[in-house]
Amino acid sequence: MLQALARLFRPSPHESAGPAVAADRDRACRIAGAALLVEMSRADHEVTGVERGAIERALRRVFGLDPAAAADLYREAERHADEATSLYEFTRLINDHFQPAEKENLIELLWFVAFSDGALDKYEEHLVRRVADLIYVSHGAFIRTKHRAFERSRGLAG
Repeated sequence: MLQALARLFRPSPHESAGPAVAADRDRACRIAGAALLVEMSRADHEVTGVERGAIERALRRVFGLDPAAAADLYREAERHADEATSLYEFTRLINDHFQPAEKENLIELLWFVAFSDGALDKYEEHLVRRVADLIYVSHGAFIRTKHRAFERSRGLAG
C-alpha cells in the first residue's frame, strides 16, 4: 500500500500532474501526517482513548473533516503505520510536499498528542525530536511548538 502511495510522487516523464494526481497527493500527505500522529500515540506503548480523541480532533481541525471522515482517516493511518518499516516512508512525503509552516504545525500536533494523556514519556519526546530532525524543523521551532502544545493541553485539562 505504501509503495502505491510512493508511486504517486514519482510520475513518469510523460505524465502530467493533473487534478486527480494532486488529489491523490493531498490524500497521501494527509495519511502520512495522520500516521505520524498514530505513531506518537504508540510511542509510550500505551494507546489511550484520550490520545485517539486528540488525534481525531486534530484531523478534524486541520483538514476540516467531519467526525466520520476523521475516524476513517485515523483507521487508514493506523493501517499504514502498521505496514510501515520506518518513519522515512512518511517523512519523505512531508519533506517533498509540506511548507515549513506546515511542518512546524505537524510537530506541534505531535507534541499535542504526546501531552494529551497528561504525561510526557521519554519515548514520545524522542519520537518528536526524530520527526523534527527528519523533516528539517529547527531546534527553535521544536521548542516553540512544545511550549504551545503544552499550553494548549493545559487549557483543555482545566
